Amino acid sequence: MNLPNKLTVFRLILSPLYFIVFFLPVWTGRLEMVSAFVLLVIFLGIEASDVLDGHIARSRNLVTDIGKVLDPFADVFSRMTYFICFSAVGLMPVWIFVILIYRELAITFLRMYMIKKGFVMAASIWGKIKAVFYAFSGIIGLATIFTERLSPSAGILPTLRNISFVVFLIAAFASVASFLTYVRTAVVSERSGGAREA
Repeated sequence: MNLPNKLTVFRLILSPLYFIVFFLPVWTGRLEMVSAFVLLVIFLGIEASDVLDGHIARSRNLVTDIGKVLDPFADVFSRMTYFICFSAVGLMPVWIFVILIYRELAITFLRMYMIKKGFVMAASIWGKIKAVFYAFSGIIGLATIFTERLSPSAGILPTLRNISFVVFLIAAFASVASFLTYVRTAVVSERSGGAREA
């Protein structure tokens, strides 16, 4: 359990805390303003730990096998927590959330299957684009929720909601595109009979 892995575990702990704080106003009928600021702090903690754990692991040569598995899991865990919250309050369309969660479940199965076969699947360019838009979706979604809770009648809210929808849509497209590249890599690797990177 080195420092990068501890940061990753910290991210896993913060994610359900984000969920709880997000829904406090829904459950209690109050605390909108407090929850908005606390959500921002938790969000910054999640994203900062995501940046730091990878940077520290690479720069100090602390990359471990458990870290290689734990870090992407923590990424998905935190991002799906954001999306569950956004979908539950009507910010993210349910059909987009379904695409995103199905993709993550399918890619988890595919990675496990390929590892069992001895194949290595690295992140493709679409996978990296997907990761960027997942993170951006979290940012724009939280910005919309933050504005709603602090100033429900703000004139910028419709614009924020429209931008959120576009970003969510791009994230869904990138997630499907990245999954298809992984499927293609898996098929090519199986046919070649050797380990191959995406």
